[in-house]
Amino acid sequence: MAKFLHIADIHLGISRYRRFGTVDRTRDFFEAWSDCLQRYALAEEVDFVVIAGDFFDTRRVEPQAMDHAMFGLVKLKDAGIPVIVVEGNHDQREASHQFSWLRSLAKWGFIKLLEPFYEDDGTIRFDPWNDVTRKGSYIDIDTADGGFRIFGTTWYGTTVARQLPALVDAIQKHRSAERFSLMLLHTDVEGQLNRPIPALPVAKINELKSTVDYLALGHTHKNFEIDGWVYNPGSLEACNIDEYANIRGAYLVEVKDGKHEARLMRDYWQRPFVRVRFEVGGRTTPEELHEALFAQLHTEISSHDPDQEANLAPILEVTLTGQLGFKSSLLELNRLRDEIKEEFHPFLCIVRDLTVPVEYAVASGSTEHHSRADRERRVIESLIARDTRFQEYAGEMTEMMLEAKRLALAEEQPEKIVALIEQRLGAFSTKAIESGA
Repeated sequence: MAKFLHIADIHLGISRYRRFGTVDRTRDFFEAWSDCLQRYALAEEVDFVVIAGDFFDTRRVEPQAMDHAMFGLVKLKDAGIPVIVVEGNHDQREASHQFSWLRSLAKWGFIKLLEPFYEDDGTIRFDPWNDVTRKGSYIDIDTADGGFRIFGTTWYGTTVARQLPALVDAIQKHRSAERFSLMLLHTDVEGQLNRPIPALPVAKINELKSTVDYLALGHTHKNFEIDGWVYNPGSLEACNIDEYANIRGAYLVEVKDGKHEARLMRDYWQRPFVRVRFEVGGRTTPEELHEALFAQLHTEISSHDPDQEANLAPILEVTLTGQLGFKSSLLELNRLRDEIKEEFHPFLCIVRDLTVPVEYAVASGSTEHHSRADRERRVIESLIARDTRFQEYAGEMTEMMLEAKRLALAEEQPEKIVALIEQRLGAFSTKAIESGA
């Protein structure tokens, strides 16, 4: 029986919590990476490890993040465990650089970075791994109980569905009937997202089923499986507060006689999260609000002992909702956060203000509240709708602009953002022609 570990979205070097006053969150991702390897790669003596993209959180890798990466990679190399990797959107090289940090790690012999190559006419070509050049599109791994052929791809963004048929053709040319076939792919999949963005349709994925025994996915930060051959483990750690409830982990896969069993392993170190919602209504002074809030906090959470190890302390998010009974200027969020930290000693305290100011309610005669995202969407849609040419498609164009913004914030390549916009605008033009506009 052969074994391998499938992980993705490790995001070493993450720094998105600096705006909340801490840089220590980066170590949480190292702890998850290190503990996961110790438990499920080294202790289980796997034959190899596959990483399906987003090894690093940013293309500009800081020294600490590289230290964290090398800590695990050196242990795996010393144990004789190969590490096979593909690039995710966060791993790709910067426009001004010749290659990415993953390419450097491959040249140094710590990973096998797989990627397709392209002919002059744009067709995809798969080359076998070359130990001299340390480049290749697929690699063979031999074990005592059989052989594996692992194919690598790259980050295609919104164009992945168009690229997939060419990938299928390339893999079919090099598939070995005597070897268990794996493919690594970093992509979103339709039906697994909470946002309306272009993703790879399941019908397209099924085109690979006759050539791939195990499709190892990455990119979506929650766990899912499809039909017993497509597997997405999710990120090792929660990359933001909204992901805390997602099921995530690492797949420990056993293969025997061409059949595989994939088990999602979750018993490794992860930072605990606690979320509390507090209704501010009925409190006419800041003092009343403070007293009621802390009374609720004492019933829902426990104070962390600061003398214990810091990695046991949770990230605490407190969300204030409802209509304030006093002027919003009297709601001192920084003071509330500091007092919560002093009382309960969380690793990180985030206080979100979703309250309706009393001034707003008096002026508008309504206590209806919309989230910041809802307000942003309404403003953009109203601006677009002012132009009679686009009124009919204001909602769809708003979604396009918000998705372009999300991709930009995720450091997607500009040309791929442009491709998304062109695709959507083309769809609007087609609808306009069909409707006779």
